[in-house]
Amino acid sequence: MPELLSPAGNFEKMKAALLYGADAVYLAGNLFGMRSAADNFSQDELRDAAEYVHARGKKIYLTVNTMPRGYEYPALEHYLHTIADYGIDAMIIADLGVLNTVKKIIPDMEIHISTQASAVSAAVCRAYHDLGAKRVVLARELTMEEIMEIKADIPKELELEAFIHGSMCVSYSGRCTLSNYLTGRDANRGSCTQPCRWNYALVEEKRPDVPLPIMETENGTFILGSKDMCMIDHIPELMKSGIDSFKIEGRMKSAYYTAVVTNAYRMAIDSYNADPANYIFDSDWMRELHSVSHREYCTGYYFDHPLSAAHLGTQNGYIRDKAYFATALGDIEIPETLERSTENGVLYPFIQRNKVSIGDECELITPGKVGRAFKMRELYSEKGDAIESAPHPAMIFYARVPFEVHEGDIMRAGE
Repeated sequence: MPELLSPAGNFEKMKAALLYGADAVYLAGNLFGMRSAADNFSQDELRDAAEYVHARGKKIYLTVNTMPRGYEYPALEHYLHTIADYGIDAMIIADLGVLNTVKKIIPDMEIHISTQASAVSAAVCRAYHDLGAKRVVLARELTMEEIMEIKADIPKELELEAFIHGSMCVSYSGRCTLSNYLTGRDANRGSCTQPCRWNYALVEEKRPDVPLPIMETENGTFILGSKDMCMIDHIPELMKSGIDSFKIEGRMKSAYYTAVVTNAYRMAIDSYNADPANYIFDSDWMRELHSVSHREYCTGYYFDHPLSAAHLGTQNGYIRDKAYFATALGDIEIPETLERSTENGVLYPFIQRNKVSIGDECELITPGKVGRAFKMRELYSEKGDAIESAPHPAMIFYARVPFEVHEGDIMRAGE
């Protein structure tokens, strides 16, 4: 069965990915990763992360996918020597010089070729395999048909990975220079400022104070901003495509995003795998994906060519996610003054993420389940006092929930 690969922008997001069904996570250290604005992992955290992942029988992949300049190679070599024995399962690499350096310093390291390398043919996949790559992350511009043709024309032991969900880049496989040109921050060295998401206007030479918004239709458009990819409707096609690893984008997104998106695809993949002949798409999976911060959804270029369907956004900004109220803590003792079980449910401890109040419509997210609705009727402070709301960041509180709750379950706003 294909691997489900989720993003891990920090330790909290990594935990969420694994709890909610990821088979593997990809993350960056504090050097040479393409998302330098993410929290990322210190070198000590990398070692701890590898231990945490392996203790759960999962895999951890490290992005080393910037294109370093010559003067950066001594730092790269030092970095690789430092983390050589951390137990990383594979490194994701875009640059041939980096690949050669990794093979020299950590010769048994598994190599995955980054989507930044723009692999679009069986020929280039075979070439990377000859150089020692175990896996190629395909360019997002490929159609499903092209992916299947590539799979049929490469060595059986060479794996293919492809994005199935998340933000897309208007530039070819993410190789963009716009950020560097406008802000001096190089996207190809991990510092993209996402100028493709900005508003732009035309200015007539003699009227510099009267900017005209760039319009494509009567509703306007962001001519550089792509829609987000979402392939949840097409699990059967993905499962038959020959793709070995389904990749979710989003190291800059929240732990809530990581958990919910991973959970939705885990449920869909497992449902198909359990009985392919009688697989039925559950619309609640799509409802889950609409609950997270996203742009308009599309199916990327799996079924469309970029020249015929650019999939540019038509709405201003992100479609916001539901409020993430709290995360369930472990089964700790409740104050003696409180009754644990009543006909209205059981008291559970939570740690607050956003304000939740008596009377709020809530939903509980559990691994392997879509959101289950309930109304908040009882809240108590950590000391056991009845409260009207839990307003303070990271405060511990107790809530009575009419379902069984497990550590790591998420409480969010309901409809």
